[in-house]
Order: sequence, then structure tokens, then C-alpha cells
Amino acid sequence: MSASGDVAQDPWSAPGPGPGTGVATVPDAEALRRPSDSPLRTAMRRLRRNKMAMVCLGIVIFFVLIAIFADLLTKLEGEVLNDYHLDLVDDYGFPRIGPTSDHWFGVQPHDGRDVFARWVYGARPSLIIAFIASLASTFFGVLVGLVSGYLGGRVDAVISWIIDLVLSLPYLLFAVAMVPIIVSIAGGVDNVTPEGNAQIRFFVLLFVLVFFGWAGLARLIRGEVLSLKQREFVDAAKVLGVPTWRLLRRELLPNLVAPIIIQFTLALPAYIVAEAGLSYLGVGLIDPIPSWGQMIDAATNYYAADPLFLWLPVLGVSVLTLALSWFGDSVRDAFDPKARR
Repeated sequence: MSASGDVAQDPWSAPGPGPGTGVATVPDAEALRRPSDSPLRTAMRRLRRNKMAMVCLGIVIFFVLIAIFADLLTKLEGEVLNDYHLDLVDDYGFPRIGPTSDHWFGVQPHDGRDVFARWVYGARPSLIIAFIASLASTFFGVLVGLVSGYLGGRVDAVISWIIDLVLSLPYLLFAVAMVPIIVSIAGGVDNVTPEGNAQIRFFVLLFVLVFFGWAGLARLIRGEVLSLKQREFVDAAKVLGVPTWRLLRRELLPNLVAPIIIQFTLALPAYIVAEAGLSYLGVGLIDPIPSWGQMIDAATNYYAADPLFLWLPVLGVSVLTLALSWFGDSVRDAFDPKARR
């Protein structure tokens, strides 16, 4: 104690000045080391806390694993893809058996192919086409939108006219008409093997989906760039002599991450439905490449006798599409700064 009876205090342990004292407080070391949350990190934290988003992501991962390990799953059943069992169907094409230990989901009408093998392999082209088409359409949409919005003038006028033209085309009508025409130009049914014709159809379907899918994102990115290029950081980069391509890549593109991710996640279910719908109409994937759309088309004539053959691909398309759609909505909410959580 001091002579006056007061307890001596360590100046380093004394409480810091409070608000209103006119003295700035010094942040602690932990606060200095803690990185500031970026919008992307904040959105990802919101997304992880969304239980519905995590459930939907788990469903999507489940279907992805089915597509990846389709070979292993078919071997576990003891069957081979596109192996015909004509003895298991009657003279009218109806299956003689239902689900058994040898054929977990039964056999396909008319040709007796194993339904389980067709179903697990059918998830593969749907996911591949959706993922590649989403990547390609996102890439071209972002590239065209950046160039159109930043350059402006005649370049913007021409690109905007092309975007409006693509968006005005009736997608389904042109898709149904374009696929047979491009297939005939690329080789035709009479000049290639069934496997080759199926591969041509695969790439033609990809081209059609990307051709009609990039314009919407390009218009969105163009509008964002028109707003961003008026900001001070863009003017500062121009004054410093930053090259145009580097300015687009280093200054503008990072500010477009949120709409790009949102559009990519929302494009996946749209492409899955488009692939199944075009295959159902007969202008998409064909044998020997399996497809849920093919299965739905073949099952409509045998629904009364074999309803499982129809419900399996319908459930596959529906569950996967709903999971991707809800996950895309969750991503959009996570990146929305006005969303309430």
C-alpha cells in the first residue's frame, strides 16, 4: 500500500479509457490477427448454416457418386449395361419378372435390359451435360458481357443485338429442328455406327444447350459492368495505364463473383431438365448411351404393367432437379446482402 492507504495499481493492468474520454482504444492482438470477412466468405458462412442447403447438397453428392461409381454398382448387382435378356419378356414385350435378387429394379420391357444398370448409368450423361453446358455457357456469357459492357459504343450495340436475337428464338422449336440437321451434316445415321451416332448426338446436344444458354447471363453481366465501370477504382486503374484485359480480369471480374456463382448453380437443374426433355422427344441422347429421358419415353407404353420402370427415371430427374434448384436458391440468398438470417 502507499502512504495514503490506497492500493497500488499496475499501470499495464489498469482498464483502458472508455468511450468519450477522447483517447483512442488500441485493439487487442487477436483482433489484429483476425482477417476481415470478405463478401464471399460471409456468403459461404451463411450457406453452411442453411440446413436445407446442406441437405440439398448431400442429395446432389449422392447422385454424383451414383454416376461416378455406376460401373461398381452394376458389378455388385451382377449385371452388364445393355445386356439383353429376351427370355425375360413375353411375346408382347412385357416383363415376366419384377424386382429380384438378380435384377434389383426388374428388367426393361421389350428388350429385357436391366433397369438398375440403365438407371445408374443414366445419371452420368445428365450430370456431365449439365456441368459442361453450365461451365461453357457461364464462360461465354461472362466474357461477352464483360466486353460488351466495358467497351460500349458500336461493339455494345452489335453484341446487344445478338443477345436479343438469341433470347428471342423459340428454344424448344429450334432445338428440335437443329439436332437432326446438325447430326445429318456431321455424318448422318447411315454413315456411322450406332455408337458414333450416339456420340454425335451427345456433342450436338451440348452445342444446342450452350448456344441458347449464354445470352441471359451475358445480358446480366453487361448491366453489372455498365454500373461498375463508373466507379472510382476503374478510373484510377485507367489513369495508371492498366491494360484493358488486366483491368477486366483484376478489377471488374472479382466484383461479379456473386451473380456468376448464382447463375451457374441455377443453370445446372435447367440443363438436366432440358436434356431429359429433349431425349424424351427423341432429339437428345439415343442408344447405346443411357438416359433418363429415354427411359421415360419407353416406359409410357408399359406403365400399366410395369409402373416402376416409369417412376424410377421420373424420381431421379425430379429429386436431382429439386435439390439443385433449392441449393441454387440458397446460394442466391447467401449472396444477397439484404437477405435476413
